[in-house]
Amino acid sequence: MEAIVTHCAGLDVHQKNIVVAVMAGKEDETPETEVRSFPTMTRNLYEMLRWLEEKGVTHIAMESTGIYWKPVYNILEGYFDITLANAQRIKNVPGRKTDVSDAEWIAKLLRHGLIEKSFVPSADIRELRDLTRLRKKWIGNLTAEKNRIQKVLETSNIKLSNVISDIFGVSGRNLLA
Repeated sequence: MEAIVTHCAGLDVHQKNIVVAVMAGKEDETPETEVRSFPTMTRNLYEMLRWLEEKGVTHIAMESTGIYWKPVYNILEGYFDITLANAQRIKNVPGRKTDVSDAEWIAKLLRHGLIEKSFVPSADIRELRDLTRLRKKWIGNLTAEKNRIQKVLETSNIKLSNVISDIFGVSGRNLLA
């Protein structure tokens, strides 16, 4: 199979560490592979960034497992062509599996152009998504608390909802107080 990318890296991202396999070499030659592991703390991610730049890496691929890819993506975003891959689509053959072999497998697939990129919106859209999801969660929590208070009132035979339209309006809060 013909290589498309000459200097690439495959990242196997976990909660506490990242295994990075760098493949470098001409398209028609067997690439040299170097594997290194990094913790996931921010200073270590910047150390990984510097190491990847020293190796001349231009393209990176990693699995989109859980939320662990997000800090890595955020730090590497302006420096490399990053491919975020669906984990189900790049599974390795069954059998003995290690983090190192996974990282090398991801790098091989990237080198030969066999990974389809997942859509990752721009940083401002990602931030807006996080804020709207947080707001939705808070509203859900608020609604659950209001329902719980109303249930406690009803089971205590306090029928405020029969007397006023909004228990949590100004009059309802005054009555509750």
